[in-house]
Amino acid sequence: MKNLLLGFLSSLCFMLPYGAAADPSAEPTYSFSVAPQFERRKLFTIWQPIVNDLQRRTGLRFELVTSLSVGEYDSDVRNGRYDFIYVNPHMVPLIDKQPGYQPLIRDAAPLYGILVVRKDSSLQRVADLHDKTLAVPSMSALGASLLLRAELDRDFGVKTHPIIAKTHSSVFLHVINGLTDAGGSVQKALAEQDDRVRDSLKVLHRTREVPSHPIAGHQRVPAKVREQVRQAFLEMSADPQGRMLLAEVPMREAVTTRAEDYQVIKALKLESYLEQ
Repeated sequence: MKNLLLGFLSSLCFMLPYGAAADPSAEPTYSFSVAPQFERRKLFTIWQPIVNDLQRRTGLRFELVTSLSVGEYDSDVRNGRYDFIYVNPHMVPLIDKQPGYQPLIRDAAPLYGILVVRKDSSLQRVADLHDKTLAVPSMSALGASLLLRAELDRDFGVKTHPIIAKTHSSVFLHVINGLTDAGGSVQKALAEQDDRVRDSLKVLHRTREVPSHPIAGHQRVPAKVREQVRQAFLEMSADPQGRMLLAEVPMREAVTTRAEDYQVIKALKLESYLEQ
């Protein structure tokens, strides 16, 4: 009987849910995810040192994760998958209430979209792009797609055929390799490219300016932790080593931000361009 009882208890242990025996006092690990503006290797090369510095400054634990495409990333954000995010400004008015992401910091420099073509392209004016193909990272990318296509349509009467390239880096390669007539991106992404890429392109148009990508925290994360993260990025931006790390994003000067700063984007009424 004793052996039967021991066998039963032993088998019961294997039936316990995974992690049930974990120490409830253990430090949580917060997911930190960034919009896939660049290919995965470059993204982690830029952001992993920043996340490491964030851990050092806060004493908290973070895991850097991302999605393979901008569209997939936007879907994950809408579902509240991550604890902290570096996100498309267009998303802020859509996610501040539900699932509940609150912007913490952003770059003081504004964001604006750019329209690029090959340097040797015969396309010389914005009007030349009518009925041409346009590579974009995703339909929902703010400066690179929504704002750019809205201005082409509203200000120039130019309609294009968007081709989803998935990342900003891929947009530039689409244009350089002749896969599309033009590409939509943002100046910050172009500035991060190799000289070979930048020297192969020319900018035909730049959009109006809007607030830059924020780093935001989900409301399930304790307010104290979100404030620690905000202060850590402000401190990072204030010292030379931290500024060097953030310059790779690029983020030149981190400033405090809030959801209200992004209402200007909502007023642009860009929703009709999400699926065009």
